[in-house]
Order: sequence, then structure tokens, then C-alpha cells
Amino acid sequence: MDLSDLRIFVAVVREGGVTRAAERLHRVQSNVTTRIRQLEEDLGVALFIREGKRLHLAPQGQVLFGYANRLLALADEARDALQDAKPRGTFRLGAMESTAAVRLPGLLSDYHRRHPGVVLELRTGNPQVLASAILAGDLDAALVAEPIADEPFEKAPAFEEELVIIAAANHPPMVKKGSKLPRTVIVFEHGCPHRKRLEDWYAKRKEMPERMIELASYHAMLGCVVAGMGVALIPKSVLTTFPDRRLLSVHPLGRTENRASTVLIWRREAGSANVQALREILQSLRFASHGQVRTARAV
Repeated sequence: MDLSDLRIFVAVVREGGVTRAAERLHRVQSNVTTRIRQLEEDLGVALFIREGKRLHLAPQGQVLFGYANRLLALADEARDALQDAKPRGTFRLGAMESTAAVRLPGLLSDYHRRHPGVVLELRTGNPQVLASAILAGDLDAALVAEPIADEPFEKAPAFEEELVIIAAANHPPMVKKGSKLPRTVIVFEHGCPHRKRLEDWYAKRKEMPERMIELASYHAMLGCVVAGMGVALIPKSVLTTFPDRRLLSVHPLGRTENRASTVLIWRREAGSANVQALREILQSLRFASHGQVRTARAV
């Protein structure tokens, strides 16, 4: 049973016979008759009650008629969706914890306002987990920190983050030469690019933390830092969501160490209208941000 057989069947029912159906479909009558008999043989039931040259819809044909109309409508909808560049359906987006906490609320609100017909689903994780989910077909796209492999993915710039080390409010400076580095660091699981950046920062100074506390959220991380349990490396933008900012000390990194690029990635040659819509919003945000910087410098 294929769609062309169903279209012929529906035409015969709606036109009340083979002759008029053949005219509407621009087919010869014998072809229409043959296709109907082949469909009946394939299904193993009689779809019509035949009285001479007249056809009456059989009970089994009535059942098929309902399904056929729905199947053909769904096929037409699928064809229209493929040919229409309008965002639609479900958009499965992944993001790192920090991006989801700070960058996504406004971004997804804008997306929903522009494309209310799209159902947004969000999953958080580190870049390795999110990249694997895209390759497995579980996500359509993700916002992740560089570096990320080039070969399997296409990319678009999203955000530039400034990284800082945070500690309890009374913590002495730690980024100056000769400063004693903290023994305990608070990090996410392996695969987090900020954890790797902090480990490299220690290694560059020929030291390593004695203890690593792994947590699963920035809220828990910030709370532990305030309590003096250790220090953490985070995007500075995360601090905008923390009401007890005064209980923290912020330690800036050097110019070659404090930048992190977040990119939107999706499987190569698997871009969709939903992904393109997000790219356009990100591009407009970046353009507006650069415009504000230029204006400030001009003033």
C-alpha cells in the first residue's frame, strides 16, 4: 500500500466511480481499475461492492477511506514542511549550565515571540555530552564553549564570555606573581571546558589543587564558594544572577586566559529552519552588542 494507490482509491470514492476518477487523475480507466484491484489484493479485502459497472463502498472500504484521508493529509503536510523554510515543530536545543542560566532566558523568550509555532525543548550538559547527543540525533543544536571538533559540525558564533576566578569575600589576591594558590577548587564534571581551563591555569603555574569538589549547578557552586570551601572559575556573566555578590571576591585572569567563545553547533549538512532562526537571533544580538561598544568608544 503506497500513497499513489491511496490517492486513486480516494478519487474513486469521491468521484463516485472509475470513469470520473480517471478523468480527474488524467489516467486511463483500465489503469485505475487495475490499481484498485491491486490495492484490494494487497490488503486482502474487498473495498467495493460491485454491481455491474457500478461501485459501492464496502464496510472495509469505509474504514480505509478515513485512514487514507488522514495519511494523505499528513503526507501533504510533510511535503509542505520540507519545502517551507518557516520554523515549525519541536526544536531540541542543548546548552551548558552557565549559558542556560544567564544567556537563554532572554534568547528563548525572543525566539518564542518570533516563532510561536515552535515547541522548544532544553537539555543541559557539558560540550562533550551535548556534541554526542547531536551526533546521536537526540539534539538539533547546542550552545557550547570552544574548543569543539570542526569535522562533524557546523558552527555559528554566539557569545564571548569573560572568565574570572571567584572566592570568598575575604580571600587574598591569587593571580599576582608569587601568590599562594588555593588548595581546593570547585568544578563541574570532566568535559566541562571551564574545569579544563582552571586545571591548565594551575599547571601553567607549576601547581595543582589538592582537592576537587564536583558539583552539578552554578547555584551550588556559588554557595560553596561563599562558604569558603574553595574557589571556582566561572563566566563573569553568571554573577549577574547571584543576589549575594557582595559575599564573593572576584579575581581577574590575564588577557590571554580570560576569554571563552560560545558557539552554536549543529550536525554538518543537517541545518534546519529552526536552527537558522536561532542563528539569526544570535547574529542580531551580536550586532547590537558591537554597536553599543562602538557607540561607547565614540563617546
